[in-house]
Amino acid sequence: MKIYIAAPLFCDGERSFNEKVDAIIRACGHETFLPQREGGCVADLPEMIEGIPKRKYLFQLDCEHMDWCDAVLFLMDGRVPDEGACFELGYCYAKGKKCIAYKTDARSFIDGFDNVMLHGAPETILHTEAELRAYFTSLK
Repeated sequence: MKIYIAAPLFCDGERSFNEKVDAIIRACGHETFLPQREGGCVADLPEMIEGIPKRKYLFQLDCEHMDWCDAVLFLMDGRVPDEGACFELGYCYAKGKKCIAYKTDARSFIDGFDNVMLHGAPETILHTEAELRAYFTSLK
């Protein structure tokens, strides 16, 4: 399957975690789109890419790959989930893509729960690396 990994990518820790998750998904036999690898971080890019302002270029690149994918893996870690990843989850959900979430972070929105809109879109929320491996190994 083609998996779009929706995740924050703004610090070394986030990028390292994303790369680890990407490697696991690929090891399970899937093709991935990891925005930090394919497009880069907006802060690190020149103002224009292929004659297009970098923000528009990245938006178009990501949208093309959300259309390309069969499923989105939404990485939910953080005090609040990344707003770009939230958009990507919603976009893929609206397009009828398979939506999966991965959350290793114990923090939650309120009373031990996350926002209902983020909990409703994924068909499942995985919590450990073992669950992640097992799920994506079984997914064909």
